[in-house]
Amino acid sequence: MSDTTPPKRRKPSLPTPTPRPGAQLWVMVGLLVLFLGMMAWSGHNSAIKINQQRFEQMLAAGDVKLVTVVNKQEVDVTLKPSAEQKPQYRNEILSQRGPLTSGRDPQYFFPVLDSKLFQEQLDKLQASTPSADRVPLEVTDRQSPLDFLLSPYVLMLGSIVLFVVLMRRMSGASGPGGQIFNIGKSRAALFEGGDKVKITFKDVAGLEEAKEEVQEIVEFLKNPSKFTILGGKIPKGALLVGPPGTGKTLLAKAVAGEADVPFFSLSGSDFVEMFVGVGAARVRDLFKQAKAKAPCIIFIDEIDAVGRSRSKGAMPGGNDERENTLNSLLVEMDGFGTDSGVIILAATNRPDTLDSALLRPGRFDRQISIDKPDIVG
Repeated sequence: MSDTTPPKRRKPSLPTPTPRPGAQLWVMVGLLVLFLGMMAWSGHNSAIKINQQRFEQMLAAGDVKLVTVVNKQEVDVTLKPSAEQKPQYRNEILSQRGPLTSGRDPQYFFPVLDSKLFQEQLDKLQASTPSADRVPLEVTDRQSPLDFLLSPYVLMLGSIVLFVVLMRRMSGASGPGGQIFNIGKSRAALFEGGDKVKITFKDVAGLEEAKEEVQEIVEFLKNPSKFTILGGKIPKGALLVGPPGTGKTLLAKAVAGEADVPFFSLSGSDFVEMFVGVGAARVRDLFKQAKAKAPCIIFIDEIDAVGRSRSKGAMPGGNDERENTLNSLLVEMDGFGTDSGVIILAATNRPDTLDSALLRPGRFDRQISIDKPDIVG
């Protein structure tokens, strides 16, 4: 009897969720609707322009159905449906205006300088015509689409809507892009919970001496009260020094994995920005987040990008944004107490370029040398 394993049932593939339309799509739809509305609203502008003399000829021939004075500046002429079928009108309307309207919309218009004078002239032209057969005259104020868009209420409403949209985009509430108000936020990647670092010392080959030096940091992160009760002090910061590719970043990850604490990771260049004060604001925001997650580790890779010595390459009288960022970093590191539970690890391959204030006791007071591997490991 042969064992037969039933074939595995394939899980039905779930339908791909349809992406929700973004704000840009709704803006485009709104602009399209507004454009179509303006086109429909400005339909009277497609009437054929004539002079007043030709209008008087139409009136004498009995072809006019309605006369409308618009905004005291323009006279719209609507023909009778029967007159619209006459060849002289039909051909002209079809070639210059479009489809026939059967008397619903004005087909012609002409400008006037004085609307009251025109009304008097129209009365004189129809003086001999019976009252029942006279062409009716209407006076109206028609607002153009441009006048409507430039009205104070529309401008005020549009300004409010534009302000709200810009505020949402700047604050990051409507997706990526233009997040001006978040420019001072820290760019550090946080690993905690299910995203915690899984790397331990077992994953780091060699570096036995470096592991022994950071073991004290791991013990402090696991049980901070063990040190504080006895009055012991833990280094506030450790600087990993070594050539590129020797495992400085990997060792920092292993420290976080062994201690099983949140891990903030970022590069020194993440503090640098073209706007004045942004780097210092990001430093303050980073340490604020770290205090909330304590005990934790802050790892700053390539710290020489922001921690270069202030005595090298400084411009007299100039405002160096990198120097302001470094000052903020020095203040934040020196302000930590031994019981804060925050350890700062940094890596660099150019320790000689770092500012001396970073290397004094109370900041990066411990340097861990990570050399190239030898025959032992």
